[in-house]
Amino acid sequence: MNQPGPVFNILVHHVELSPSLSGLDIGYESGNWRNDQLAEFVMDWLPEFALPLQECEKIGHYNAVSFIRRAARIVYETEKFSKRGEFGELFLHIAMRQIFNSLPAISKIYYKSANNDTVKGFDAVHVVPMQDGLELWIGEAKFYSDINAAIHDVVNELTIHTQIDYLRTEFTLITNKIDEKFPHYEVLKNLMDPRTSLDEIFKRACIPVLLTYNSEVINKYNRNDGDYIEDFRKEILSNYKKFSESKLPENIHIHLFLFPIKEKERLIEALDARLKKWQQI
Repeated sequence: MNQPGPVFNILVHHVELSPSLSGLDIGYESGNWRNDQLAEFVMDWLPEFALPLQECEKIGHYNAVSFIRRAARIVYETEKFSKRGEFGELFLHIAMRQIFNSLPAISKIYYKSANNDTVKGFDAVHVVPMQDGLELWIGEAKFYSDINAAIHDVVNELTIHTQIDYLRTEFTLITNKIDEKFPHYEVLKNLMDPRTSLDEIFKRACIPVLLTYNSEVINKYNRNDGDYIEDFRKEILSNYKKFSESKLPENIHIHLFLFPIKEKERLIEALDARLKKWQQI
């Protein structure tokens, strides 16, 4: 499955840790954090984030604009999109695809729009093909300005979302929405079958977590020099420590994506402007 160009610079990446960790960066241009450029880059990812597989397969050079326009409208059809975290879900989608070459199994935001209601549960459902089989990646995203609040809220959700009854209900909902033409449909369906022990599922599962926050380091610098990179890494590891020392679910792999930003409200404004522009094209 082809994907758009990369968005993030990966300045921190530790798969050997538990939880594992990636620190995402967008960098500076002409002395400014690349707020507007980020908003522009992520628009390329809108169709595969917001549309089901059967629609994405129809995208070509002759109709790409119309599909991006449709995807932008779907984002706006969810209530209070700028406050409910859809942008965080988009960043999570891109990070998983760019760094781990994951494949989206379903588009959660598409069903939010289609049902005219919030679809509860995990914010992303992807798979990652490995040499020894398929991994299920079911993700959580928090598009926040305060890292401490983001960690607190996501840890609470992780506790709820890994309860047996919750997972069984979520797996049923996911299975009912997977396109039968999805390349790994049968394997994924069997993995989430009620007859499959959760112990076996957890061996083949990962919960990717993406957290944004207004960063002191991002606001301190205006270029990607050695001092910036060193301080960036220190801040990432400091916030990773807070997360990893929280009461996290046991017996399941978690991968933490930390994405420090300059100012959440300004980034929302830039994303909002791009979405409105694409709606009107």
